[in-house]
Amino acid sequence: MSAQSVASTPSTRAPVALRYALMPVNGSGIALATVAAMLDDGAGGSRARVLGAGEYIPYGAAPVLVADTTLYGATQVEEILQRWGSLPKPWLVWVADAPTRPVQDARFLVRALEGRLAGVARVPYLPVLRAVKGPEKALEFKDVRAAAEKLRRTMGGK
Repeated sequence: MSAQSVASTPSTRAPVALRYALMPVNGSGIALATVAAMLDDGAGGSRARVLGAGEYIPYGAAPVLVADTTLYGATQVEEILQRWGSLPKPWLVWVADAPTRPVQDARFLVRALEGRLAGVARVPYLPVLRAVKGPEKALEFKDVRAAAEKLRRTMGGK
């Protein structure tokens, strides 16, 4: 097998820098994958992606903690923020795990942590996430697309 040099063709699209570096708080799942797809907005992982364990936050990317709305999720966020250090303040994307409000203790804890966060973006309960094979299928539904648009607006995107 031989390698031949090939002239590169100029791209018509400007390169897109990674904007959001997502970090799961409660582990990975369909909610995390869908939030990543919502923030990536069809850019093929070049605007938003989930960081692997021990991976550094890329320069210029906003750190994003993704947690569910349980008290355990809020407590995990608190523990992460206690060890956060001098990194830029992260966003918290709080994904509803049930069609009701988060319990009072979780709401109060997240409210108390808001000073250590760049902001809190809430994603409503999306029952369709229980019945889809992946985030691409989830984004075909109107309520998921509406939640994605609201999430991007809240976090300063388009």
